[in-house]
Order: sequence, then C-alpha cells, then structure tokens
Amino acid sequence: MDIALDKVCELILRARAIDVKEGITDPASGSNPTDDGSIDALTASPDDATEDEVRDVIAGLNDDERADLIALVYIGRGDMEPEEWGAAVRLAREREEASSASTADWLIGIPNLADLLDEGLNAMGRSCA
Repeated sequence: MDIALDKVCELILRARAIDVKEGITDPASGSNPTDDGSIDALTASPDDATEDEVRDVIAGLNDDERADLIALVYIGRGDMEPEEWGAAVRLAREREEASSASTADWLIGIPNLADLLDEGLNAMGRSCA
C-alpha cells in the first residue's frame, strides 16, 4: 500500500465520528447540555466540522493514496480479495477518472465507511490497534 497506516487510521476515527451522528431530534430543546447528559453531542448540525475534516484529510492525499483508500473499501466490503490488491487499485483509479463525484463525496456517502476501511486493513494484515 502506498498510503501510510496512520493516515488510514486517522480517517477511520473521523469517519466513525460521522457514523455515530444522527439528525436533529429536538431542534428547540433549549436545555442545558449538563441536564440532558450532552445527548446533543451525537446530533448532526450544519456547523459540525467532522465531515469537513474528513474531506480535508482526503484532499490532502495524493493520487496513489486515494486509490489505495478506495481499494481498501473494495476489499473491506468483499468486492475483491487481498490477493487482488493490484486489480483493486486499478479499479479505484478507473473509478476516480470516470466518476463525476469526488473521491471525498463518494467515500463520505458510504454509511459504514469506517468499518469497511477497518475490515480492508485487517484483510491486508494491518490494524489500527
């Protein structure tokens, strides 16, 4: 892999922060965070920077690193096997060239992105632990 393990692990952490967020359930609660157990911390809001942070991490990657990240998703969701790493990277490059959606948009649109990246790493014999 051309992408450093620490970059993948950082992205996994940030993607998990997005995955646990849910839509606003009590938009005008007016309550104090201490009184409600800080439950609003798990509510997505327009000023939440987490998604922007994921976009920034992805934007900071070079072409080879982005292709590796996409290939990890393919392997993590079982589309390809670890032995097919070269083919997965080629397919990832083709996806980037052919798609009108940015890599960041495509990855953020995957609901279980963190789990897929983690499973892809594990299949490749690597781990964030």
